[in-house]
Amino acid sequence: MKYKLLCVCAVLAISAAPAAAQSKQSFSGKCAKPEGVQTIPAGDKEGHVFMIQQGKCETASGEMEGVKSKGGAFAEHGESSATRTQSWGVYTETYENGDKLFYDYHTSGAVKDGNITSGGNTYRIIGGTGKLKGVKGSGSCKLKGNADGSLDFTCTGEYTVSAAKAPAKQKSSK
Repeated sequence: MKYKLLCVCAVLAISAAPAAAQSKQSFSGKCAKPEGVQTIPAGDKEGHVFMIQQGKCETASGEMEGVKSKGGAFAEHGESSATRTQSWGVYTETYENGDKLFYDYHTSGAVKDGNITSGGNTYRIIGGTGKLKGVKGSGSCKLKGNADGSLDFTCTGEYTVSAAKAPAKQKSSK
């Protein structure tokens, strides 16, 4: 009986805790052609490869908690064929005040002549630094490839900022 009462109290305490308000997020920009691309053939058919790559992006518009995004960097792994690609990676976004936000994502898209022509991704915000510490969220992006191998992105999503912890009380030195 004690355990049932404890469980009921825990459930009630959790459900009574105030929920953090969700905020809308939107940002857009351009990623340069990936650097450091390494591929190995999958071996099953011509043009099917596994890859790792990294690159940098510039943010044209977007901010969080009143601070503008400058851009970021990605590192990813994936696979590609003559017509399709998909990848998984981590994106580190840097803000004007030096804070960072970390995302993980999954991208898929159409390929022509070795470049993505169009596609999309889903992302999760997995952490941050400074003012963005404790941010969680998710969303999706639309991608448009360019002839030079760069990629334009437009993203929308939602995020929450965890409530700040109250400062610890200091003991008086009497």
